Amino acid sequence: MKRIDKAYINGEFTELNGVEVFDLINPSNHHKIGEVVLGNEDDTRKAIAAAKNAFKTFSKTSVEERIEILKNLKKSVEKREKELIETMILEYGGTRQFCTVGFQNMVGAFEHMIETLRDFEFKRKAGMTLVEMTPVGVVGIITPWNSSNGFICSKFATAVAAGCTVVVKPSEMSALQTQLIIECFHEAGLPAGLFNVVNGLGNVVGSEMVNHPDIAKISFTGSTHTGKMIAKGAVESMKRVTLELGGKSPNIILEDADFQQAIPQAVFGAYMNSGQACIAPTRLLVPQSRLEEVNEIVKKTVLQVVVGNPDHEDTNVGPMVSDKQYERVQSYIRLGLEEGADLLAGGVGKPEGLENGNFVKATVFTNVKNDMRIAQEEIFGPVLSIIAYRDEEEAVAIANDTPYGLAAYVTSSDEQRAVKVASQIEAGRVCVNGFKHDPLAPFGGFKQSGIGREFGAYGLEEYLEPKSILV
Repeated sequence: MKRIDKAYINGEFTELNGVEVFDLINPSNHHKIGEVVLGNEDDTRKAIAAAKNAFKTFSKTSVEERIEILKNLKKSVEKREKELIETMILEYGGTRQFCTVGFQNMVGAFEHMIETLRDFEFKRKAGMTLVEMTPVGVVGIITPWNSSNGFICSKFATAVAAGCTVVVKPSEMSALQTQLIIECFHEAGLPAGLFNVVNGLGNVVGSEMVNHPDIAKISFTGSTHTGKMIAKGAVESMKRVTLELGGKSPNIILEDADFQQAIPQAVFGAYMNSGQACIAPTRLLVPQSRLEEVNEIVKKTVLQVVVGNPDHEDTNVGPMVSDKQYERVQSYIRLGLEEGADLLAGGVGKPEGLENGNFVKATVFTNVKNDMRIAQEEIFGPVLSIIAYRDEEEAVAIANDTPYGLAAYVTSSDEQRAVKVASQIEAGRVCVNGFKHDPLAPFGGFKQSGIGREFGAYGLEEYLEPKSILV
């Protein structure tokens, strides 16, 4: 069992002032696998001071120097591939399929930011004026538990590219994963104070970061509720914010699609990352005239979904990250039944043979009305809602009838038609005919799915302030 009892501040593993201990529990079997000592406000202030001091020099580095740092980070992460994947499976319960892709995204974060930097214009002309894109300052990075190191890598890579220094508050439930990525970054030989980490609670470490005047920007990924609190706190010192929040993504299957391919793809897509994904297409919108056919295909497909040990190669759905998350998902399954939706597959309770972990049955509701809470609220578990529409216009209306707008999906045999529908959907990213990712394209949400964008040049600009120099 591992005990993590240090922060990472100013290039060193540092003793903590905080004394509270948080147990790390394997969600697959409820065994204690470690513990982490949580930092407090004093620890956070030390980290911020180190980042502030480092910013004085790091903000003046050249593009070439930043590219070299990103290359070194990539090499250090690549060396620890097996450990990074295995630790994520153990601590988070992510499936081997998902964690392997997650590792590729970690490495890719540095590759793609190097690519972005090479063509990025830090000095531009607007009219007769010189515009300099200058680093915003010290960035507070707050990451969730559902892909902790992936978010740390992508946000930190962007900060490095911009010339910013950072303080990271990861999820306390991801401390083993965080320790590994800190070791990777330490081995990369970073300038002291460029990267600082304090494990701790959101209402302690996170609040100190949000309220501290020397943090210029907060980059947060997590729930909409927490994002709103961060935005309220940040406005006091006019912090810049990038908030990537919740989602309730629609997946529109148009009547001309190949249903034998599109429907199974939709089911497995809804269960990506065991359903613990903000972009998961958990609202499946299908033609009313073909609802019965859809239900039959879905029932057959769910039988192929493997819920079980996340370490196994063929597992599609692992455990929920915690008891609390398991109970949350169970409450929504019960709510769906109470609301009058028809249970097509799954249901309450744990799958047979998996009673010792936080496992949820792969669940599908059909005949769901879009005003039901299971269709409006983010469940963050393997629960799919099938909603019928009369025509294309109603499909778009249902897709947009949500407080969220992070991602959406459209499938059609006519790509131009699908793109036309996609352009009408209020979401930051819409995938046509499949699940796709472009790490150079902007990612972020409309409405209550967030503020700002990440990835590529759009994400880099979020870490920069334009300065106009008129001569």
